[in-house]
Amino acid sequence: MSTLNHQWFQQLPFKHLESFQPVSGGDINESYRIEADGQSYFIKIQPNQPAKYFQHEINGLKAIGKAINTPTPIHNGEINGNAYLVLNWLDESAGSQAELGQAVAHMHQHYSTNGQFGFVDNHRTKALVKDNSWNDSWKDFYINQRLLPEVQVASDRGRWNRWRQEHFTQMVHQFSDYYQDHTVKPSLLHGDLWAGNFMFANDQPYLIDPDAVYGDREFDLAMTTVFGGFDESFYRAYAATYPFNPGINDRLPWYRFYYLCMHLVLFGESYGGAVDQILSRY
Repeated sequence: MSTLNHQWFQQLPFKHLESFQPVSGGDINESYRIEADGQSYFIKIQPNQPAKYFQHEINGLKAIGKAINTPTPIHNGEINGNAYLVLNWLDESAGSQAELGQAVAHMHQHYSTNGQFGFVDNHRTKALVKDNSWNDSWKDFYINQRLLPEVQVASDRGRWNRWRQEHFTQMVHQFSDYYQDHTVKPSLLHGDLWAGNFMFANDQPYLIDPDAVYGDREFDLAMTTVFGGFDESFYRAYAATYPFNPGINDRLPWYRFYYLCMHLVLFGESYGGAVDQILSRY
């Protein structure tokens, strides 16, 4: 982005900016390492967005940071029409997947204070706005505030068909029937718990880039199984801290569907086979 020059960075709220250099930080934001006031910082920049663009991430980091290590939000604002979020810099280290599993289990034992599912604000993604309005019913929240809006976007983008719709309808029926009789505690979830969103620093696990929501902890656990990167010691330590509910493996697919369908929406039919594999179970 040509507007991100020295003059832009000089306007950040530091006394003395020493340097800035681009770093890899996902496909959504521009990311830089900054040296300023004798310290290192990580900055995310989202072009053509107001400062509040990062509010959901800030709220998620603050909530999750009460349960597990996260980067600390330091500055948030807007310069020349570009939103930014400054976090402390973390140097990567070695770490233990068992400690990560234990930490994630502790996070899932933080429940919403109002006993409801949702979060304090919505989240705007590239594809849609995730409606996090508080809801007493997990069944209703997941179907109406997650699944149906996503499938609508898939359909609008020409990535849906009659076969998918038929099997999706059957999956929703099975999901609905199951949660008619089973209660769910509204656990604090990371919301995008793939291997790219944890790291080790100071020899301890950290969670980064949250899309926080209070929901069924199995929704988070399903994401850990989509792309891999979590080993056996992660799950053993998790289960020792917060035992899995019997039959969890039968339920993970209807949550994996959500993440894979979002990839279908964002990246196209290369994810169609994985979506269809799940839908063919129903």
